[in-house]
Amino acid sequence: MASPLLPLLLIVPATLAFLLILALSLIIFPRPVKVPIKGRHIFITGGSSGIGLAMARQAAAEGARVSILARDQSKLEAAREEIRIATGADVAVYSADVRDEAAVRKAVEAAGTIDVLVCNQGVSMPVPLIEQDMADARSQIETNLMGTLFLVKAALPAMKKAAAEDGAPRSIAFTASEAAQVGIYGYAAYCASNFGMRGLAEALQMELITDNIHLSLILPPDTDTPGRDAVIDIRPEITNLIAGTSGMLKAEEVAKKALKGIKAGQFTINVTLHGIILSLATAGVSPQSSPLMAFAEVVFAGLMRFVCLCYLASWYKIIVNYHAKVKSKFRT
Repeated sequence: MASPLLPLLLIVPATLAFLLILALSLIIFPRPVKVPIKGRHIFITGGSSGIGLAMARQAAAEGARVSILARDQSKLEAAREEIRIATGADVAVYSADVRDEAAVRKAVEAAGTIDVLVCNQGVSMPVPLIEQDMADARSQIETNLMGTLFLVKAALPAMKKAAAEDGAPRSIAFTASEAAQVGIYGYAAYCASNFGMRGLAEALQMELITDNIHLSLILPPDTDTPGRDAVIDIRPEITNLIAGTSGMLKAEEVAKKALKGIKAGQFTINVTLHGIILSLATAGVSPQSSPLMAFAEVVFAGLMRFVCLCYLASWYKIIVNYHAKVKSKFRT
């Protein structure tokens, strides 16, 4: 015979969960929003290959007016032709080094008012810091972080003016990586730039909330891109072992989820379960526009912290075992 208390045991937690979600829906900022891209101007840096090219191709297929920026003019032209063949759409291309503030400003002004800015440029040179050339460390920080600052600074005046005139939401998205959530062996300078991008996104969302401009932080795992291929031969074996625990995605998969998140006005855009776990454990005081995700952060933060401590334990075990193995070989 069923216990008469069973319905009560089910109703009470469900009621509490409903009340918590209701309360969260009243207090979360930014408010939920939809950011359309069809017929609007989306400007994507790092757009000649990898995630940037995949996003440009998908945005063009959805009817956006697309501009892409990268350093290599020949790669830009090849990307434009690839997108034209795939979608029938023409895209505008701009050649500039994002570390050059004047060149960035010139390209943004030439492109015209931007509705969705995707700062997707990024470089990594994965070696332990003790072996890192400081010129390489500087290049990572200047490209990933300072380049993003230059782009946003150049695009903001026109974006704010346009949003004020028509009342439609605009978006600024940063492609970082899971290295914006956790430090990773061999990626000291890269992680520093990614953590900086996260702080920049959080601060900018406060500055721009009344302008109807919404920030997004895209956090992919290891992704199969030309940028990854360029450094895989120098990446420490320990880093490869740690990266292998989170899997690897295709650029097209990341681009699809990134665009979906941008259109939904999500601040944190994860593309894997692993990324969601990291986000739940590291949410802190990041913006959250989804009552359901806010509920998950409140309820599961402690459990996800435990899960992440398990991840860390496995990563540190990889490091310790690797060094023990190297020392053992050296002795023999």
